[in-house]
Amino acid sequence: MGEERQLPLFETTKAKGEVLYRFSAVSVSVGVCLIWFYRVTHIPKAGEDGRFGWMLLFIAELWFGFYWFLTQALRWRRIYRHTFKDRLSDRYENELPGVDIFVCTADPILEPPLMVMNTVLSVMAYDYPPEKLSVYLSDDGCSEFTYYAFLEAAEFAKHWIPYCKKHGIEPRSPAAYFVSAASEAVDDQRQNQKQAGDFALIKKLYENMASKIDNAVKLGRISEEVKSKHEGFSQWDSYSSKRDHDTILRIVIDGRDPNARDVEGCYLPTLVYLAREKRPQIHHNFKAGSMNALIRVSSNISNGKLLLNVDCDMYSNNSKAIRDALCFLMDEEQGHEFAYVQFPQNFDNLTKNELYASLLVINEVESHGLDTYWGTVYIGTGCFHRRKTLCGEKFSKENKSEMKWEDKKREDISTPELEQCSKGLASCTFEENTQWGKEMGVKYGCPVEDVITGLSIQCRGWKSVNCNPTRKAFLGLAPTTLLQTLVMYKRWGEGNLQIALSRYNVVCYGHGKISFGHQLGYLRFNLWAANCWATLIYSTLPSLYLLKGTSLFPQISSRWFIPFAYVITAKYIGSFVEYLSCGGTSLGWWNDQRIWLYQRTSSYLFAFIDTIVHYLGYNHSAFVITAKVADEDVSERYEKEIMEFGRSSPMFTVLATLALLNVYCFAWFVKETFTVTKGIAEVYKTMFLQSLLCMVLIVINLPLYEALYLRKDKGKLPSSVAFKSMAFAGLACFCFKFLY
Repeated sequence: MGEERQLPLFETTKAKGEVLYRFSAVSVSVGVCLIWFYRVTHIPKAGEDGRFGWMLLFIAELWFGFYWFLTQALRWRRIYRHTFKDRLSDRYENELPGVDIFVCTADPILEPPLMVMNTVLSVMAYDYPPEKLSVYLSDDGCSEFTYYAFLEAAEFAKHWIPYCKKHGIEPRSPAAYFVSAASEAVDDQRQNQKQAGDFALIKKLYENMASKIDNAVKLGRISEEVKSKHEGFSQWDSYSSKRDHDTILRIVIDGRDPNARDVEGCYLPTLVYLAREKRPQIHHNFKAGSMNALIRVSSNISNGKLLLNVDCDMYSNNSKAIRDALCFLMDEEQGHEFAYVQFPQNFDNLTKNELYASLLVINEVESHGLDTYWGTVYIGTGCFHRRKTLCGEKFSKENKSEMKWEDKKREDISTPELEQCSKGLASCTFEENTQWGKEMGVKYGCPVEDVITGLSIQCRGWKSVNCNPTRKAFLGLAPTTLLQTLVMYKRWGEGNLQIALSRYNVVCYGHGKISFGHQLGYLRFNLWAANCWATLIYSTLPSLYLLKGTSLFPQISSRWFIPFAYVITAKYIGSFVEYLSCGGTSLGWWNDQRIWLYQRTSSYLFAFIDTIVHYLGYNHSAFVITAKVADEDVSERYEKEIMEFGRSSPMFTVLATLALLNVYCFAWFVKETFTVTKGIAEVYKTMFLQSLLCMVLIVINLPLYEALYLRKDKGKLPSSVAFKSMAFAGLACFCFKFLY
């Protein structure tokens, strides 16, 4: 037994192929330096055609090279961590800490109540002592329908939780489970007549719950019969709007109540609904404000030592995820050093070839590279926090924060009294003249408040861990339209750039507090939006100079052609192999390259502009909620991997203009090639790289051309976008050809 206690609760292993990758990275870096040297030594003379374009390309290549070096901080040494949950159970099963789980929703239209309840039910059914679980739903939409759905979910949980534990099912989101049961034809699971009967009963109960919730939403009202059974609805009497109402706090299931049992007579998790107070004149700080209210309210009700926050669409896909996290936090040797354990953000509605790309490479490669420095990024969902660290505590080797269970009995206070005394913690004025949002809780003032919160925790001396088990811990909903995808990347890019330009700039704020490699890893994300300018230069200037027949790259017969060819070939072969090794497909990699181009030339461009405008004092950051539902036609096209445009947007105008500009330039170049006296062979030798780049840009934009001219469905681009982009692209080509 003594030897067993010395065994760690987790292990760390190195990524395979490290030596091969490092050789490739060094050789590409040498190639990048040679390209820079070529640009410096072959600058066209003053007055020569192409000098301006040459200089801009050199600036773009300097940036690409710099960003390439940043990415090496996340790829040079990658590690993977594996937990031993059996050892955790053997040592600490009776000492496991209390866990408070926060589920945040903000809009009952964009985030349907039934979807939110599936997330709630999935975390209620964790493989964990239910008396140590408390689930809090923060409803920033302050919706009666969400509250009603919560009540129905609480009743269904009395059947669902015993069913999950009896049959050991995964996942424990009812909707996801029934879909997987149907798609996988689980006849072998139901050979037992008793289990078949249980399955039929639980499915019927779920369908009844879903029908009640959906009918209430469709009718737009809660029946008086339902309201008369639940006094909680009376709290909406003072409701004016979702931006002007009192705190609504209801303990739907009180874990202390001896009558709060499931159908098998076992304890149920505590279940709490919270709609924090809001007033129009007081800024509520979006999700960060919601999280901080939950931290305070939960401290008064359950006060779990471990906090988990999940987005309302990120259901639990792995019932043992809490135990995975505790393998790090309760490890005897290193556990006291960890502030939080972050699980990757994965999606269950991705198409086979990931039409709008995904976070595949970030999750499977870059997060593991950042974890080398014990400093994975806090991404705002799927993260287990030590309560004390999220409340501002600094790390101290002497002051070890215990995670073990403390069975502290609360004072003999009734549930209504507990609700009443906790409401003030969620008032909109509670934080005035306090450190909440500054040194305590989640930080305010940034669209990606989670990132700066995690960074500040690490700068207080704490470590964080990336946990990526084989069975994904959480699955959510990825955007199903291109515009949703671009808006999501715009928010991420804008928030990260604001961090780079704020006092939380990792170079200054993290100096002396986190390692240099760790700082470079953060910069890799913080400078996402700044990539827009170099990408715009490379996707327009080489093509425009085809109109003049001016070469901006070395001839194919020149020795200087070699570094360009090698860097391009090695970089994209490496990217392709990396993507496939993460479990992606070859077509998925191509889609990833397309979205890479689109996000850099639209999302990041607008993010960069909005950030600069923000710092000039002309606008304020706002939290954008991504719609979690799509109509039937959109869903059908998404499943067929047909790109969805469907409406006008400045982002689409930019993308279409760039796509048409390359078509116009290439068409002119081809026409000139067959009419010039130099001959095709000579033009090929001098303009090979330039024309190849233009061709690749055209091929990658094929879905966009189809949406402009060929498609007839509702997902095509509107005529207004086509006309504007044709005019802008044509004007740019004309001005460059004849006026420049």
